[in-house]
Amino acid sequence: MKYPLVNQSWGPEEREAILEVVDSGRLTMGSKVKDFEAEFAKYVGSKHAIMVNSGSSANLVAAAAFRYHPKAPIRDGDEAIVPAIGWSTTYSPFQNLKLKVIDVELDTLNMNVSELGSAMRVNTKLIVGVSVLGNPARLDKMREFADEHGIWFLEDNCESMGATLNGKQCGTFGDIGTYSMFFSHHLNTTEGGMIVTDNDILYELCLMLREHGWDRCIKPDGGFYNFVVPGFNVRPTEIAGAVGLVQLKKLDKDLEVRRANAKVFRTAFGGDERFITQREHGNSSWFSFTMISRKDRNPFIRKMDDAGVECRSICGGCFAEHPVADKYNWSVSGALKNANAAHHDGWFVGNCGRDLTAEINHLKDALWT
Repeated sequence: MKYPLVNQSWGPEEREAILEVVDSGRLTMGSKVKDFEAEFAKYVGSKHAIMVNSGSSANLVAAAAFRYHPKAPIRDGDEAIVPAIGWSTTYSPFQNLKLKVIDVELDTLNMNVSELGSAMRVNTKLIVGVSVLGNPARLDKMREFADEHGIWFLEDNCESMGATLNGKQCGTFGDIGTYSMFFSHHLNTTEGGMIVTDNDILYELCLMLREHGWDRCIKPDGGFYNFVVPGFNVRPTEIAGAVGLVQLKKLDKDLEVRRANAKVFRTAFGGDERFITQREHGNSSWFSFTMISRKDRNPFIRKMDDAGVECRSICGGCFAEHPVADKYNWSVSGALKNANAAHHDGWFVGNCGRDLTAEINHLKDALWT
């Protein structure tokens, strides 16, 4: 493989952190996770952070927290406005809701917020914002719209750790923000996720939902567990927390190198009329580099395969194009022309915290062969 999708970001520091946890004998969630939560909240500028076992679980817990909020609960049959491009678990926590799907901008690949007004209904209770592959969506406009209409805003930032918009960390515009720490992401604990919020009630709900739905207080009758809401068990391991502390120290350097790689990629392909490449909005953390062919993508995919260049669909592609869409109650606001173009003729190649100048030039040569 001459241009792999993912590169290993661990070093001896992560190994030492893991061995320290193993030697301690405390492998389940403990002080390392708590310390990592505190450091992560400080890094992004959020009041609270709750670590879980994946970004997908972070979305699941967030959806449940909105459902059980005592003052403004989201109920079965309410509507959520969602972008046409996201990952499968952007949508799966909302199977009990009606989804109103909005197309994306073809250049940024993020939700076209100009359609928010036409998508709004009396029973709309939630906006789900996704910053696709490191590129900040128009989160400020979503925040304004949610505040104007008195609805919740979930920011799925699982692909965009470290991205900023107007100097503010992506993931902190929503009432709840979620992050992924999967192996291929900016900060890698192998599996792992984080929830952030400034809302004290949502924070307490997320804590209970992460662990069985309990509040762990000692009841007056002598019982040890007080189950408050229907919860899950999506706790992280202590090892994941320890590795997260190490990885967080490396994040700024990783982002610096990713952004340098992005300059090389844009120099190589920015003027190539055959492709539409992602236009940066805000300060992207460049999860990857996207390309959309103006014609059939298959000849280009074959060239990359022959040259040892790995690629994948842009995020999860267009939600409506997958068979799973039949399992949801959804409708489209307008049309999904741009999302369909990205789904059928787009792909991304990898980025990482290592200089990829040689790999990007190899990709350019392969596509001109």
